[in-house]
Amino acid sequence: MSRSGRFIPTDVLDCHARLMVFALLDLYSSVEHLSALLAKAGKVFAAFDAQDSGCWSAGVEADDGQRWFVKLAGTSAGESAMRRVQELHRQVRHPSIIPVVHSFACADGLVNIYPWADGDVLYHPTTDARPDRTLATHPMACFRSLPLPRVETALDTVLDAHQAICAAGWVAVDFYDGCLLYDFGTHVMRLIDLDEYRPGPFTVPGDRLPGSSRYLAPEERRHGALVDERTTVHALGRMLRLLMDGGDMEADWRGTPAQLAVVTRATDPDPSRRQPTVSALRETWHGAGRA
Repeated sequence: MSRSGRFIPTDVLDCHARLMVFALLDLYSSVEHLSALLAKAGKVFAAFDAQDSGCWSAGVEADDGQRWFVKLAGTSAGESAMRRVQELHRQVRHPSIIPVVHSFACADGLVNIYPWADGDVLYHPTTDARPDRTLATHPMACFRSLPLPRVETALDTVLDAHQAICAAGWVAVDFYDGCLLYDFGTHVMRLIDLDEYRPGPFTVPGDRLPGSSRYLAPEERRHGALVDERTTVHALGRMLRLLMDGGDMEADWRGTPAQLAVVTRATDPDPSRRQPTVSALRETWHGAGRA
């Protein structure tokens, strides 16, 4: 999925000031359908209606030229997740995390509004297809082909954001490449779609947590298992392993042997053998890079 548009600063007060000219603030109603509200608010220039999450999203340009990302929950579980992510954004502020700046209920369900940001989601599965990440034109392949310093800078942004997330007492759930929006023009990495993140620690309520099989830690697949910051360490370790590789088979490691050792520890099946915190992971990662 590609999102094109001007980046709006993520300072929440500034976003709310800009939202005063966004017609939805004055028009939203629990008895009106979202399509009618969007028609009044401005022009829908992009629609994403085949999301495997069951949510419907759109890019909307208001009459004043400002652009917004509008997300509608399509299920009760989706609404719960969108309420939860509202609380995450109230507690966590980070320049790379695109925040929820407004929310309302309409006849179709719960809606969250985000600033629109330029970039490409590194992996965007839909109900229609699973894209081939190895195609030269795919955002994942393009990212992997970047000079290594650019890749490392982008991934360090993700590590830094998760330091802030974990410091606020939250645990990453369903984190994968689809949460990463990279602007190949400005080389800026941003985080999106953190709806499944939860206050931690907690225990797995069902058979398993939602998430990509490429990223899930063993404990996320076991009913009653403890999920805490070490689980987030595992997810970030998998990100480093997959995105520092030259391909999809994890056979073309581009980093140093010391960095690979850091990743191996971070993704150990036994949580007690991983780095205990995201801060510790980031510190050892930096040290391994210099070595």
